Amino acid sequence: MNIRRRPLLAALPALALARAGWALPPRRLGFPLDHGAHPEQRTEWWYITGQAQSGGRSFGFQVTFFRSRVDATQEMSSRFAAKQLLFAHAAVTDVQGVKLLHDQRIARTGFGIAEASAGDAHLRLRDWSLAREGGAWHAVVPATDFGLDLRCTPTQAVLLQGQAGLSRKGPLDRQASYYYSEPQLAVSGSLTLQGRAFQVTGRAWMDHEWSDEYLAPEAVGWDWVGMNLDDGSALMAFRIRGRDGSTYWDGGAFRSAGGELYVASRGETEFQPHRRWTSPLSNASYPVEWGLRTPADFYKVRAVIDNQELDSRASTGAIYWEGLSDLIDSKGARVGRGYLEMTGYAARLRM
Repeated sequence: MNIRRRPLLAALPALALARAGWALPPRRLGFPLDHGAHPEQRTEWWYITGQAQSGGRSFGFQVTFFRSRVDATQEMSSRFAAKQLLFAHAAVTDVQGVKLLHDQRIARTGFGIAEASAGDAHLRLRDWSLAREGGAWHAVVPATDFGLDLRCTPTQAVLLQGQAGLSRKGPLDRQASYYYSEPQLAVSGSLTLQGRAFQVTGRAWMDHEWSDEYLAPEAVGWDWVGMNLDDGSALMAFRIRGRDGSTYWDGGAFRSAGGELYVASRGETEFQPHRRWTSPLSNASYPVEWGLRTPADFYKVRAVIDNQELDSRASTGAIYWEGLSDLIDSKGARVGRGYLEMTGYAARLRM
């Protein structure tokens, strides 16, 4: 992968460029180094979503760790200065029970309470953790009403999103993120639901993004899907929404089971809301069924259950919808399952 840079951009660190209003510069992503934290960037998250089965029971699950750099404290010498904050969200969708259970954590890094290590992925927030062990992602989440102890093992190569891992999110070059995915992770482990333990297997999707300016001032949130198709292929699609609900920016990628990758240009991905559900908690109206046009096919994305809204006001401050959903192709066949995420419907997302 040969990435050419302008000489000035190559000479300055990414943080200085972003603070000066420059483009987020291209960089060659390398692993396992880039699985770890990037504390020089303002915002970062590690995001694992998946489906799991045990006998006749089906579940969706998500585990997300967020890191936020506090710019105002970076020059402070005190070890008590909160220079980095760590948040974590986790949820389980009980398909047969038609309900969502979720929990959250927040702490500043340090003092043995929370950490996001550089060099490889090792995230810990009190008794919650997400770490790479022997090449697999291991999530341990003893939450209030559920528990997760899952290993998510890669079966395919890392998928670099955007242009070699640099994903545009707006018209300005600085409105971008470094972004890669690991689709088709093989899931094994245990899931505990209100005291009952299930040994589960399934498939998962991992996203890792870090950025200095993810949303433009004109944007309010995004709609995103990450879908593992039954034939081994993978689909990611997103749109950034403007204040009037229109598409401000869009993008996506499709990788076939054989490894052929197509990265969508702006305008090639279209989200059309079909059926909506209104939350009794936030009064936000979410499209829980979408028409999705991509270069790969015309799809429907349909929530497995409607109420998969998460109230994270005790940590990140946002209310958003994130849940297990089916992917249906243009012939009406269910061809995959994954996660749909919708932010900025209850209120503009602040990052």
